[in-house]
Amino acid sequence: MTVERLKSRIDHSSSTKHKARRAAAQKTKHAPQAQPLMSETLVTVENVSKKFCRSLKKSLWYGVRDVAGALNPFSRDDGAASQSPELRPDEFWAVQNVSFELKRGECLGLIGHNGAGKSTLLKILNGLIPPDTGRITMRGRVCALIELNAGFNPILSGRENIFNQAALLGFSKEETLSKFNAIVDFAEISDFLDMPVQNYSSGMRVRLGFAIAAQMEPDVLIIDEVLAVGDVAFRFKCINAISQLIESAAVIFVSHSMPQVFRVSSAVMMLDRGRTCFCGTDVGAGVANYLSLLENVDSKVFGTNEVTIEGVAIDSGGRKVCGSEALAVRHGEPLRLRVQVHAVAGIKSARLQFVIWNAEMIPVMDVMTESLEGYPFCLAVNGAAIIEADIPRLELNAGKYMISVHVTADDLSRTYCRIDNAAHVVVHASTASGAHLLSIARWSEGPSTIFQSH
Repeated sequence: MTVERLKSRIDHSSSTKHKARRAAAQKTKHAPQAQPLMSETLVTVENVSKKFCRSLKKSLWYGVRDVAGALNPFSRDDGAASQSPELRPDEFWAVQNVSFELKRGECLGLIGHNGAGKSTLLKILNGLIPPDTGRITMRGRVCALIELNAGFNPILSGRENIFNQAALLGFSKEETLSKFNAIVDFAEISDFLDMPVQNYSSGMRVRLGFAIAAQMEPDVLIIDEVLAVGDVAFRFKCINAISQLIESAAVIFVSHSMPQVFRVSSAVMMLDRGRTCFCGTDVGAGVANYLSLLENVDSKVFGTNEVTIEGVAIDSGGRKVCGSEALAVRHGEPLRLRVQVHAVAGIKSARLQFVIWNAEMIPVMDVMTESLEGYPFCLAVNGAAIIEADIPRLELNAGKYMISVHVTADDLSRTYCRIDNAAHVVVHASTASGAHLLSIARWSEGPSTIFQSH
């Protein structure tokens, strides 16, 4: 056989195989895609534990011993010390015996105070650090936004990082190109797309990282408090995107914003010192558990000090507390606020109002007069006065609230005294959607003309 004929046969064979591949690809492309099983379990965590050492020197020494024991077949210590339930000196459990399952179509809100073990657990789930004990099973494409850099290469541009991140998620260049414009539009950084990511602000990095995760449609999405640095409009955009992703993915959402947790989570797991202290589908109960662990914040005083607040007391149904102690109140019960003030010479009158804040330091209620102003009061000859405000029905939802007292001049030109966290109230009620207020309406049903067309 001549060389020309052999070369022709090879070219023909290669061309035939290439056409076959293209035909198969076209067939697959136009074939109806199978719908994801909504009951499919994508994340399984079984008794996962991780411990760290407070001392760097001891941590290095323990690591050397564990590695040497595991590699030495004649050693009595076969490396099992790192997996032992017993703690060595200066060690502590960052995560201990955590277990849960997450199916497609579910969102787990992971909550807890700083140092509770949330970020450690997420790093274990994402494979950044191995667990000391336990087992983790994750299925499908996994995308994690655990830190602000979101895994970007800082010296590459935003455009190049899009393709890098997509490739890590298992997408081809063609698939990434088909979603590229949607990613850029979502991130809203088209003017800075070819700038190195190291020059991006933290908000821009989060925008780009979340845009890639949202448009690439992963099976498992892990989000760790990255939305906290975004502006309000972008946070709303991300929350809506998460709600859509949940329809076909499993989402683990870490946030200190309880309204966001209420908005997207179908279940809540709360960690405290590495242990699971709540896990269930009652999101309201989990959030209430989280808020109950908040400690009372010390009171802070501001103003010109021309008027001083001598004491603050609150009572409800015969129960009375003074100072920083929290008063337990049920929704709908009356609440009385009482303040004793003293003014310096020359101050004859002033105005007073209360502001009630939730545990996230968001003002949820102003206690004022019918004219929506602070209560005007006069001071005695000795500069003293006692002012009371009665709230017939406390319409607040379940949670812990702080009360601030504001004393201002009659014309509001200056603040004589403002004391924050002057008193604390814990309200017991149905948490429902996590709204700050619970309103009881008059309900009825029957014929109505309001919806009839004119």
